[in-house]
Amino acid sequence: MTIAEIFETMDYGTAPESSAMAQAWLDRHDRAFGHFIDGAFTKPGKARFDSLSPATGAQLASLTEATQKDVNAAVAAAARAQKGWADLGGPGRARHLYALARLIQKHARLFAVLESLDNGKPIRETRDADVPTAARHFYHHAGWAQLMETELPGYEAVGVAGQIIPWNFPFLMLAWKIAPALAMGNTVVLKPAEYTSLTALLFGEICLEAGLPAGVVNIVTGHGAVGSMIAGHADVDKVAFTGSTGVGRLLREQTAGSGKKLTLELGGKSPFIVFDDADLDSAVEGVVDAIWFNQGQVCCAGSRLLVHEAVAERFLDKLKLRMATLRVGDPLDKSVDLGCIVDPVQHARITRMVDQGVADGAVLYRADTPLPDSGCYYPPTLLTGVEAGSTLAQEEIFGPVLVTMSFRTPEEAVQLANNSRYGLAASLWSENINLALGLAPQIKAGVVWINCTNQFDAAAGFGGFRESGFGREGGREGLYEYVKPAWQKSLKDAPEAKPAKLVETGLGGLSGIDRTAKMYIGGKQARPDSGYAMPVVSPKGRLIGQVGHGNRKDIRNAVEAAAVALGGWQKASGHLRAQILYYIAENLSARAAEFEGRLREMTGASAKAAATEVQTSIDRLFTAAAWADKYDGQVHSVPLRGAVLAMKEPVGVLGIVCPAEAPLLAFVSLVAPAIAMGNTVVVVPSETSPLAATDLYQVFDTSDLPGGVVNIVTGHRDELSGTLADHYGVDGLWYHGSRDGSARVEKASAANLKRTWVNNGKALDWHNPTQAAGDALLRHATEVKNVWIPYGE
Repeated sequence: MTIAEIFETMDYGTAPESSAMAQAWLDRHDRAFGHFIDGAFTKPGKARFDSLSPATGAQLASLTEATQKDVNAAVAAAARAQKGWADLGGPGRARHLYALARLIQKHARLFAVLESLDNGKPIRETRDADVPTAARHFYHHAGWAQLMETELPGYEAVGVAGQIIPWNFPFLMLAWKIAPALAMGNTVVLKPAEYTSLTALLFGEICLEAGLPAGVVNIVTGHGAVGSMIAGHADVDKVAFTGSTGVGRLLREQTAGSGKKLTLELGGKSPFIVFDDADLDSAVEGVVDAIWFNQGQVCCAGSRLLVHEAVAERFLDKLKLRMATLRVGDPLDKSVDLGCIVDPVQHARITRMVDQGVADGAVLYRADTPLPDSGCYYPPTLLTGVEAGSTLAQEEIFGPVLVTMSFRTPEEAVQLANNSRYGLAASLWSENINLALGLAPQIKAGVVWINCTNQFDAAAGFGGFRESGFGREGGREGLYEYVKPAWQKSLKDAPEAKPAKLVETGLGGLSGIDRTAKMYIGGKQARPDSGYAMPVVSPKGRLIGQVGHGNRKDIRNAVEAAAVALGGWQKASGHLRAQILYYIAENLSARAAEFEGRLREMTGASAKAAATEVQTSIDRLFTAAAWADKYDGQVHSVPLRGAVLAMKEPVGVLGIVCPAEAPLLAFVSLVAPAIAMGNTVVVVPSETSPLAATDLYQVFDTSDLPGGVVNIVTGHRDELSGTLADHYGVDGLWYHGSRDGSARVEKASAANLKRTWVNNGKALDWHNPTQAAGDALLRHATEVKNVWIPYGE
């Protein structure tokens, strides 16, 4: 035989991992489990469901379907434990998290084997990626617990966190959620996925071994209805969910108006972009990791391959050769690359979507990869000839299926990458670091990997834009999801927006002159589409002016103007935005007496109070200007030879609904930081006192503010906020009004999962800079994008 023939016949032998210890652990529990509540395991319940091995179909254990009574018990235990856990202090909590981290390492192989048995993923992945990263999260957040008092002054735990995790990374997702929650002083009720609950139950034992106080961690098992019970429980203060976009929408609707904090890490259709100057062999290995890691059952899987046209044919040839070497088989075999799909239901969905794609014209390629005779296996699959708007290119398949398209220019690559309702992750491959770093900010994704993929660490936040959800997990940015300002609990109910009763209809000597303030859209004054006007009445019932009665079309026009202005405004330097804000402050100062008079006329405020409101508004503008070029990102410290840039980017087009009170100060306090961070805004001013906002038109026009950066639509607060919440072109919405209005906004926002920030019917003290000019405004005005850049040798 020739040397070439010898290499062709060479193959890896099997390297099976023993499951004996995991099987013994299951046997010790008689393969039947209850819940982990208040520091103890309950007896297995009457309503059961099976945990099956996807590799063999064999039953691993019988699990208990939680009832409302079980969920109530778990939440009650968490609520009882929460104050004591928070009062333990950061250093005290840190000791417990360190202990959990060490015990995960001590039992690492048991966790890894049990995860592979239950989920079907290769032991190499659970052993070398999932479990070590889970331990890393507890170590990292132990450090944050230690530092909480000094690094997050003025913040406290949210309370009881309800956490719902998926089946694709069962133990790692548990760590992602539990570690930061405990570090910040919260207690937890966690529901693992019904397919993969075993490592969560093993973690319950670890909590006992670590001496964690009873009730701090509670684990209940069951199907989707159990997650809904947790999310809807009145004593759950925070809901964190990782899973499908459809379920994320339901949770947004279910929690609307409840005051619960909510983070959603949802689906994705992530682009993997290869330029003609990339190291093609490295990029091929990147594709293997991007789409065939965990059988493609990864929310951020690089499932859309975009290749520069000049190298597309050569790249695909290399990829097909690499596909021929992939091994599919027993998850406990350390020599396999792909294990099995988690469940026959998921296998059938993948099959159905691929078959439909081929029927629609896609070209299917599979290497001659042998599959085991039984078990839930699916071969690595490549689909070419896919149109950008096709189902295969737009919908999450969640399997080992890669679709590919080509592009000619970097601009086209960005357009294809952003041609998705998702925005979770992206991977860029180019030896031209200037090109890669130039494109990273243009791609709508929460994470961008440059010349790498599927990099995760506890120090770097993870999360998406658009229908990939909102909020971040990991890093400093992830901590804010589990804390709230300590002053928040002292807020009082916001006053109702009730205009005074009109008594005097005349406008004095100027009654013959039109005093109707128009809308402000695209830098120009515009008449309302409705053709109607609304009276502005003084507290004594005197008509002092009129404003346009805005409607859905006015909002549409304003959002379009804001979207047009967004590109130039967000690209403007922080220095330029600061200058314009300084100009606005200076011009408002020059007209201070006029605005003071307007406030006295509209609100009945004393001369001193009106002067204070105007001067505080000017100060807020100067403060926002100061932050415009100083609200920096970070370079995260991760175990990588490289850097992770946590870049703070504007949310986009923001809708801002102002409260009735403090009509000038609240308007400025909300708008100034939003535009300072590069957003454009559509603002609904105080319904009862809108003239303070409409008087700002001339100030904006004389301050070099580009048209469309600030758009003002007057009218009924809750009518217009509903339209903003429905609008797909609005990326985020801030609402200050009633509790019912807050609920309606949050529920309506589920349509495109825009970010919302509502007051739940509570009134801020707009004169208090801690409440109305703090870091929270800047954080809500920005998204954090983490860009991973490995260094070369």
